[in-house]
Amino acid sequence: MSPAYRQKKGHGYQNMLRVAICEDEKSMGEYLKRLIERGIADRKNCRIEVFSSGEELLKKGKGFDIYFLDIDLKEMSGIDTARSLRQESGAVIVFVTALKEYVFDAFDVQAFQYLLKPINEEKFFRVLNQAVAECEPRKHSEPLVIRVKGLYRNVPKESILYAENEGRKIVLHLKEEQISYYARMSELEAVLGDDFFRCHRGYLVNLNAVKGYDTGNIQIKNGETILMAKQKYSAFTDAYMEFLRRRQQ
Repeated sequence: MSPAYRQKKGHGYQNMLRVAICEDEKSMGEYLKRLIERGIADRKNCRIEVFSSGEELLKKGKGFDIYFLDIDLKEMSGIDTARSLRQESGAVIVFVTALKEYVFDAFDVQAFQYLLKPINEEKFFRVLNQAVAECEPRKHSEPLVIRVKGLYRNVPKESILYAENEGRKIVLHLKEEQISYYARMSELEAVLGDDFFRCHRGYLVNLNAVKGYDTGNIQIKNGETILMAKQKYSAFTDAYMEFLRRRQQ
């Protein structure tokens, strides 16, 4: 089987790709690791780690780009582990399980794919290839460059949970801080692209940061809630469903 990932020509180096496996059956965990190593054999800068429980993963395994999670774990289930990860991570999550009945729960935590055991290796490599490709735009995309108090800052777009209008300023709500600077929301909306949606005249939300929504509000993964204009609801649901479909491709 040919490797699933080939290095793109023209890049002098590759960013570190970090892949985590959470599997309580040691032999299956090692098997998945070998498959991933085969699938990205051409990639030199890669870290793959195997965790035996959801608790261990959440304690030691945060900050990975791709997670392969079993659902039927002994203590904390893979679904619950994914829910905890989603509170602070937009990483790619792939469930690898013998349980068919949790597919809708997987959708609820925005899983990238749902693979059934026994593993079909051809499909596994195809999903791995897609998962790596999903990470690459985030790793190579240009950051947002803004001027704050006379200094220029590079802000990774994926770190923005949402943007808020505040008079003549925009407040960027990031995962760990808030940044205020002079700009127009319409200009920022054009720069950030399709992964962001203007849900209200005062708010621009990162679709990857959405935890839930109704006709008047959007709940963000960090626990905050922002306004949804009623006239924007239909367009938002269309944009969000399209965003989820892009994640599944």
